Amino acid sequence: MAKSRKGKIQPTKPCGPDLKVLKEEVLRRVRDEKVRFIRLWFTDLLGNLKGISIASGELETALEEGMGFDGSSIHGFARIDESDMVARPDPTTFCLLPCEGDVTRVARMFCDVLEPGGAPYAGDPRYVLKRAVARAAERGFVMNIGPEAEYFYFKNAEGTETLDSAGYFDLTAVDVAHDLRSKTVETLEAMGIPVEYSHHEVAPSQHEIDLRYADALTMADRLMTYRLVVKEVALAHGCHATFMPKPLFGRNGSGMHVHQSLFRGDRNAFFDAKDPMFLSDVARRYIAGLLHHAREICGVCAQWVNSYKRLVPGYEAPVYICWARRNRSTMIRIPMYKPGKEKATRIEFRAPDPACNPYLAFAVMLHAGLEGIEKNYPLPDPIERDLFEMSEAERERLGIQSLPGSLNEAIEKMEKSDLVRRALGDHIFEKFIENKKIEWNEYRTQVHAYELKKYLSVL
Repeated sequence: MAKSRKGKIQPTKPCGPDLKVLKEEVLRRVRDEKVRFIRLWFTDLLGNLKGISIASGELETALEEGMGFDGSSIHGFARIDESDMVARPDPTTFCLLPCEGDVTRVARMFCDVLEPGGAPYAGDPRYVLKRAVARAAERGFVMNIGPEAEYFYFKNAEGTETLDSAGYFDLTAVDVAHDLRSKTVETLEAMGIPVEYSHHEVAPSQHEIDLRYADALTMADRLMTYRLVVKEVALAHGCHATFMPKPLFGRNGSGMHVHQSLFRGDRNAFFDAKDPMFLSDVARRYIAGLLHHAREICGVCAQWVNSYKRLVPGYEAPVYICWARRNRSTMIRIPMYKPGKEKATRIEFRAPDPACNPYLAFAVMLHAGLEGIEKNYPLPDPIERDLFEMSEAERERLGIQSLPGSLNEAIEKMEKSDLVRRALGDHIFEKFIENKKIEWNEYRTQVHAYELKKYLSVL
C-alpha cells in the first residue's frame, strides 16, 4: 500500500494474500484517524446509490462476513421470499469523507452484494461489471475509462431557473457556478479522486468535471461518488444540481462521453505507431463491436425516457451510428489531442448520458467491444462529414443507421439482444426491461404540456 503526499491510502486491487493486508490497513486507518462511522454504499438496478452506516467497531466483522440487509426493499433485487442479502465492503474503496473542524470522522466503502452463503448476487450491478472485467482479463486486457459527465445547476429542484447565461468555456462574471465547481473538485480530490479539469458547458448553467482515467470498476465507483458530491455541494450552497439528460427545451442536453481503451500491462492495446490514425487492429475491431451492437446496448447507456430528448439532431448529441477521427457528429470519434502518444490513444463513445447506471453501461460497452475483437468484426470506413447536413437518402446510401429514437424502441432492441442478456445476466436483464416497460407505459399515458398547448384550443 502506497501513500500520496496527503497521506491517503492509494488502494490497489486485491490479489491473493494482499486482500488480508488491505483489510488490516483499513482497520489501522480507522483506528489512527479515529473514524466513528463507516458508510457502506452499493447501487440498485437503476444506479441509485444505497447505503447503510455502521459503527467502526463493526467494521472488522463487515470486512470478513458482510452486513445483512433486506434485499426485497431495494429496487431490482430479491423477492420478499428470498430477501436476505449481504453487503461486504471492498477494502480497496476505503476513503475518508471530507470534513471541517472538530467533527465526527466518517469514511465510506463500496460493497459487493452477496447471497447469504457468500456467493455473488446476480442482481448486483457491480458484479455485472466485475464479470465483464474478468472476460477482458482472460484475453490479457484491462479496460481504462475516462468519462466526461455533464450536469446542470438550477435555483432549486422545483423548476429550471438557471444560475447563469454563460456558454462553452466562458470564464466571466456570468459563470456564478465557478465556486461550486471549485468546491466540488476540492472535495473529490480530498477523497482521492483525481480531476483533470472542469469548465462551463454549452448550455446556460451547464457544467462538466472530467475525472482522470482509471480502470472500469474503479471509475464506476468514482462516478457514483462524483454524482453524489456534485449534488451535495450544490445543496450546501442553496441550489440544485441534476444529471437529467435533457432538462431544457431547445438547449444542449447533458451527455457522458466515455473515453476508453484496453491495456495489456503498461502497453496500450489500441495503439499502433504505423497506422495513420495510430489505431491497432484491436482498437478497430473494438470500435466495430460498439458500432455493431450500438442499438442493442443503447437502452442501458441511455436508460431513461428523457434520454431520448437529448439524442436528437442539432444539439451535438450523437444520433447516427458511425465513427470518425475528429467529427463530433458521429457516435464514436478518435480524439487527436496528442497524436502518436501511446497512452493517450483511445476512442470516445458519445451515446451515453450521465444518468445511466455506470456499472451496467461500462459492462455492455466492454462486452460489445470484446465481441468485435473475438469475432473479428469488419470496421466500416470513417465518416468525416457533418452527418446532420446529409440527407436521409445519402445516409441510407452510406449504410448509416440511427440510434433508437425512444426508450420504447431501445428496449425493443435490447430485449432481442443475446449479447446484452449475457452481459447483464438473466436476473438484471429481465428486471431492467420490466422496469423500463413500466416507465415507458407511465410516460405514454401522460398528457403533456405540449399537447395541451398545441391541441386544446383547436381540436
